[in-house]
Amino acid sequence: MKKALICGVTGQDGAYLSKLLVDKGYEVYGASRDAQATSFANLTATGVRERVRATSVNVTDFRSVLQALERIRPDEIYNLAGQSSVGLSFEQPVETLESISLGTLNLLEAIRFTGRPIRFYNAGSGESYGNCDAPADESTPFRPRSPYAVAKAAAYWEVANYREAYGLFACTGILFNHESPLRPERFVTRKIVAAAARIARGSKEKLRLGNVRILRDWGWAPDYVDAMWRMLQQPAPEDYVVATGVSHSLEHFVDLAFREAGLQWRDHVVIDETLYRPTDLDYGRADPTKAAKALGWTARHGLADVVRLMVSAEPRDGRSALA
Repeated sequence: MKKALICGVTGQDGAYLSKLLVDKGYEVYGASRDAQATSFANLTATGVRERVRATSVNVTDFRSVLQALERIRPDEIYNLAGQSSVGLSFEQPVETLESISLGTLNLLEAIRFTGRPIRFYNAGSGESYGNCDAPADESTPFRPRSPYAVAKAAAYWEVANYREAYGLFACTGILFNHESPLRPERFVTRKIVAAAARIARGSKEKLRLGNVRILRDWGWAPDYVDAMWRMLQQPAPEDYVVATGVSHSLEHFVDLAFREAGLQWRDHVVIDETLYRPTDLDYGRADPTKAAKALGWTARHGLADVVRLMVSAEPRDGRSALA
């Protein structure tokens, strides 16, 4: 039985990845900073809480990371840890940089220190590319436009350096936006879907949004964790762009969500320029051709599917479809 350590198990991707690995017969260890004080609600939502071994690991503390590796002796490590909100990174740039870039460095150095053949997956981000004139692939240069994107770009190069300098099996999945009902409401997609559902139930609120003209490539999170696993099953470590290959405006996302709830979005949405970010991507475009050819992976759900699945999981008459 293979052992997998998931750092950042409490998030959306951690929960879906845990389910995928448990179903494949892995012994899964889920790490959070303080496992005793964490609810692991997302693991409960995906039905695997009792099948994941919770452990405390602080990825910004090298000794904590090294002790975990010596104790668990994993075959695979999935690094999903770190501050995950682009918007919040403007308010907490130091926390963002440390939790992502320092956390990644500690994991890589601990793997090197142990000398074991551990396979390492790092969660990268399409945000690192910035605005691209053409769909971004693995050779497109990074031009990050947020503290979050800067941190993810730094972690990407750390992984590349350890792979080349020390021969580690280490790779980065450069994932574009991927959503699910497990997203907290600080993420704009869940904020939109949750508001549409509340308004459909009778709420008189107005949904306040920033720039709805931005373009993003949105996929379904459970699809994307499968790509993570596939990367670590390859004969050699490489980096991959993971995306649907189709971009849509945020306005289109809003329209789909409100239509799914039986509403017209323009009746319920207010554009608030105070919500604009200091710098933002006007458009995010991706070319996931390499993942399709090398991993045999393509996104199974498009934007309309994502919105429908998210809206259907929202509480109706006080009950959630996830419960």
